[in-house]
Amino acid sequence: MKSIKLEINGVQHEVEVAPWRTLLEVIREELQMTGTKEGCGLGECGACSVLMDGKTVNSCLVLAAEANGKRITTIEGLAQAERLHPIQQSFIDNGGFQCGFCTPGMIMSTKVMLDDNPNPTDDEIKKGISGNLCRCTGYAKIFDSIRAAKVAMAASSDGRGGA
Repeated sequence: MKSIKLEINGVQHEVEVAPWRTLLEVIREELQMTGTKEGCGLGECGACSVLMDGKTVNSCLVLAAEANGKRITTIEGLAQAERLHPIQQSFIDNGGFQCGFCTPGMIMSTKVMLDDNPNPTDDEIKKGISGNLCRCTGYAKIFDSIRAAKVAMAASSDGRGGA
């Protein structure tokens, strides 16, 4: 067992982990943040996407020990108090989900994409979410949600779609 320190959604955590435990397992099982999903367990579907030091990672592929000292953001960390992040709200408003299983990872990848490129083209959106698979929607409503989110985020000075 190894003691590691993580900052997850702005809160410091110290946990004891076995060397083979993944970041996904620690987030879901140790810290009880179940918004991050395990889809394939192989890094192919993106359902487990989280931000590590501002970059998208498949948490099923990252050993927890590798995340020691890192800043992690999960889907739970995007909302502020009772206010959803504009991307989260846009997915609700535009029906960017069906079963919802891929949605947390899709939103996290969208966040990084829009932070890096606030006005992506449809081709850039396609590339930005290319590591995330949806087996239900056919992607049309996901694209609608991302397009609406980029407009909402651009409408505010804080990048969150509101004052």
